[in-house]
Amino acid sequence: MRGIGEVHPGADLAGLIHAALSAQGTPLEDGDIVIVTQKVVSKAEGCVVPLDSVEPSALATEWAALWDKDPRVVELVLRQSRRIVRMERGVIISETQHGLVCANAGVDCSNVGDSRATLLPQDPDASAERLRAALGQASGVRLGVVISDTFGRAWREGQTNVAIGVAGVESLRHFEGQLDPTGYELRVTMLATADELASAGELVMGKVDGVPVALVRGLGRALGPGAARELIRPAANDLFR
Repeated sequence: MRGIGEVHPGADLAGLIHAALSAQGTPLEDGDIVIVTQKVVSKAEGCVVPLDSVEPSALATEWAALWDKDPRVVELVLRQSRRIVRMERGVIISETQHGLVCANAGVDCSNVGDSRATLLPQDPDASAERLRAALGQASGVRLGVVISDTFGRAWREGQTNVAIGVAGVESLRHFEGQLDPTGYELRVTMLATADELASAGELVMGKVDGVPVALVRGLGRALGPGAARELIRPAANDLFR
């Protein structure tokens, strides 16, 4: 979806999305799901930090010098991290305050400009719910919202979009206890519905195309209670912690 333009702190993001959808001839319909990139949510909510305002710590300065990084960005990563999972070969993998495990704690300088960095929204699920409620009120239809961000993946090259905020969409679809066509009882099968929606949305949004929102239509069965925090595996069940 095009036509949103640059988003600034304090912007009515739901209003911008609603207007852009109407302008391109695809007003919201009952059962629609709106995929929104984290970047525009963070911008609208003011989660933008001028790098000149950041005073790097000794650790950030040392690490940045070792790997030719900007010490101010490294400092932001450290501040946004609840726990450092690994720092090696110039890469910082950390657990954010939200419980997400990702590169650089979600701190990102792309598509921001003016020597600034964006941080993840403070509560992405709450952000998604505010968008869902506002868009639902403006359109009068039942819909879901997924806030997406780009994550790397263990064992595989490349990045894909995942859901970091969810409202009105099932995050996980459970199949435990159901029988497959051969009669085998499924024991641990769960589909990460919200992640799959986020990844599918990325196919039409791209990285440099200026398309921060995607509309998914025809998947009303995915609507329902859900939150992105359900997708975070508990430490007790995580073999890699």
